[in-house]
Amino acid sequence: MVLDYNFFEADQHQEPRKGKILISEPFLLDNYFRRSIVLITEHNEDGTIGFVLNKPVSVNITEVVENFPDIEAEVSLGGPVNTNTLHYLHTLGDIIPNSVPVIGPVCWGGDFDVVERLISSGNIDKHQIRFFLGYSGWSPGQLEDEMEESAWVVSELSPEEIMMPLNKHFWKKTLRRMGKKYEMWSNFPENPEMN
Repeated sequence: MVLDYNFFEADQHQEPRKGKILISEPFLLDNYFRRSIVLITEHNEDGTIGFVLNKPVSVNITEVVENFPDIEAEVSLGGPVNTNTLHYLHTLGDIIPNSVPVIGPVCWGGDFDVVERLISSGNIDKHQIRFFLGYSGWSPGQLEDEMEESAWVVSELSPEEIMMPLNKHFWKKTLRRMGKKYEMWSNFPENPEMN
């Protein structure tokens, strides 16, 4: 009996765009993207940019940026591109000039000197900003090609969830609430050969 159903094919009900998330399929082996959730901050004819939300690193921002004011904000690996650069998401809008709106109150980037001043004066708390080392980037058409291969499924998170400290378990939690098929994806072992 042949079934007209492909368990490993992602059901694409949403298009990738700014503010959406990409959830990796369970067997994606790339070190940066294995079991990852990526927030798309830009998606246009020039390509796609985003940040991996659920790959925290155990360093403080003061260890990454010399003479940075002390704040216990989350630092994560944003992706494999330019890992020696620092990026940030925040919920401070126009208070940080040149910020790019992403979804709801969540913005990307902006004037770094203003960020430092606001932290020094105690006007940003750790729940209002997240830092990323590097970013995720796709050239024009590359993400669509990967989606054709079912490497990613598009979904969404609330702004509150985006700004929360997230870990590798959040990948499973997010898939489980997307329905039975993705709940089964979430239960696959990271290395099927070890099963």
